[in-house]
Amino acid sequence: MKTGLFNWRLNNQIRAPEVRVIGADGKQLGILKINEALSKAHEEGLDLVEIAPNAKPPVTKIVELGKFRYQEEKRLQKLKKKAKSSELKEVRFSPFIANHDYQTRLEKVKVFLDESNKVRLVVVFMGKQMGSTNFGYDLLRRIKDDLGTRIAIDMDPKFFGRHLAMVISPVKKSSPKKEETTINSKS
Repeated sequence: MKTGLFNWRLNNQIRAPEVRVIGADGKQLGILKINEALSKAHEEGLDLVEIAPNAKPPVTKIVELGKFRYQEEKRLQKLKKKAKSSELKEVRFSPFIANHDYQTRLEKVKVFLDESNKVRLVVVFMGKQMGSTNFGYDLLRRIKDDLGTRIAIDMDPKFFGRHLAMVISPVKKSSPKKEETTINSKS
């Protein structure tokens, strides 16, 4: 049965001759012939759903289909909520960048870090600037110093053609423990 994200085989769609069966109460009933498993499900007025088709033998569960589908959707929503995918953002600099432009780009880097994204810092060299690569290293060192302890360096500065790149990521902050305050009452 195809329902949105799920692709389960139900009842007579299950092709394996033997299946491992989990009962409606969550207890394992063991490995049964498919006919026995189907008859057990029908006795309880429920459906037999194949939940692990690649297992040897496939794992099936006796469930009420609507309730099972609802629980699986909720479980997936919870997993999606927890899994925050961090993106890799890129901010480009010139080796001889003006101070105001530097501050503007640094603020953008801080915004990306606050959103828990990794940031690739790229210093782009043009023409004769390749003779002054030390300015690029100095610029990346300055950025690292300005951001201080809020970053971790994932990739040290490296040259890729005319680009000097470094990847940084935000440091995960441990949540501060709430201090319990006790109120002393005088008797």
